[in-house]
Amino acid sequence: MRYILLDRITEVTPGQSARGIKCVSLTDDVLHDHFPGLPLYPGALLIEATAQLAGFLLEVTENAPDVESPRRALLVAVDRVKLARACEPGDSIDLLATISRSLEGASQVSVEASVRGESAMRGVLTFMLRAIDEPRIHEQRRSLYRIWTRHLTPPVRIP
Repeated sequence: MRYILLDRITEVTPGQSARGIKCVSLTDDVLHDHFPGLPLYPGALLIEATAQLAGFLLEVTENAPDVESPRRALLVAVDRVKLARACEPGDSIDLLATISRSLEGASQVSVEASVRGESAMRGVLTFMLRAIDEPRIHEQRRSLYRIWTRHLTPPVRIP
């Protein structure tokens, strides 16, 4: 993953929902050009931050602990997204992903982002779950998931 847009997962209930945090900092490269003199976190990256949380939720929900090559969540559709509030440096964005519909090999996840209780974004993301025969992808995801969840008790089973 080139852009890691989720800083921490704060809670997860496999099969239901996950919460996370994205902290916007003036050191985020994208803020230097979006916009000079008025740095705002791009809505497309806010959608991607929720997609990373939702993908994690689906992967810990759908994969058994002993699977050598787990299925990975691939974002295939973004629907009904509404951006309601600009996010800027210093904001701690609360992210929520809730599984709304699951079929064999596909899931829809409702996502929300808010800052200090005020809605910043909401929408519905659709994912396909695919087996990927590439050990580097699995190693990368497992490493990232361990970082995101290292403080959770009990520990999350990482696929």
